[in-house]
Order: sequence, then structure tokens, then C-alpha cells
Amino acid sequence: MTETQHPNFHAPGRRSRAAAGLALAALATAGTLGLLTSCGRSPHSSAIGADAVAPGRPSASPMPGMNMPSSHPGTGTPVAGTAVAIKNFAFSPATLKVPVGTTVTWTNQDTDAHTVTSTGSGGPLHSPALATHGTYSHTFTEPGTYAYLCTIHPFMTATVEVTR
Repeated sequence: MTETQHPNFHAPGRRSRAAAGLALAALATAGTLGLLTSCGRSPHSSAIGADAVAPGRPSASPMPGMNMPSSHPGTGTPVAGTAVAIKNFAFSPATLKVPVGTTVTWTNQDTDAHTVTSTGSGGPLHSPALATHGTYSHTFTEPGTYAYLCTIHPFMTATVEVTR
């Protein structure tokens, strides 16, 4: 069998459909790579600056459209009151101080669902997932410090300090 009689042989200038498709894919890939390198300005800069993401270094915003609290939400001066707002992916106030017998109400002001759940096992706070404008209330009957978090977004933490 000669070269021209072989079933996989194609005369110069002719390609099978599969070969033509592979060639087009290679050109498209090369063209895309060329655009990224030829302009000299890739949107993914290799320079490590204040806002750059590097291995082992978290980005400024781990989830698009999500505003992260600027400091650890579980710290701060205790605030008196009976209401906690859930907004901007944080509990506000981060530390609430109430007397025994107080009913505290949490209101979700975010568009994402959140929970109010005691940290550790056996705590009294166990809300369902609260949709936007959803509320959860609990009456504190014993003094102590009650740490809680959102189980959906565990970086959201706060405390209720209950005094006599």
C-alpha cells in the first residue's frame, strides 16, 4: 500500500475534519495566550502588592459581593440592649450585655441566610436558618457568657454576657 492509498493519508493542503478542528482549537488557544501576553497587562498581575493574592494569603474578599468585617466580630466593648442585628456578615453588637431574664432578638438584615447557634455543645442558642428579615429570640435565665456563631458562615461570631 502506498502513502496515497493509506486511509489516514491526506493530500497536501487537505485535512480531515478532526485535524481541522484540532488545528482551529490550537489557533484559538494560541491567540488567547497571545492576547494575554502581547498586551503586557494581564488582569492577573504577577506582582505581589497589598491587594494581590498569593498562595497561603487570603484575598481581600473571599466571596464576591460579600463584605467581610474589618475586625474580629467577637471582640469589643459590651453593649446593653435586647436586639442584635445581623448585617454585613457580622453580629452587631458583637458583645451584648444583658441582665438575667432578658429576651434577646436577632434580626437578619442580610440577603443571605444566617443562624444563631451556641458554640460548643449544649448551648441554648439553636436558631433555624434565618432568611432576610427573619428573627430569632431567646430568653436568658442563667448568668454567664454565651458565645455563638453562624453555622453557615462560621467566621461570624459574637457573645452575650448575662449578669445578675
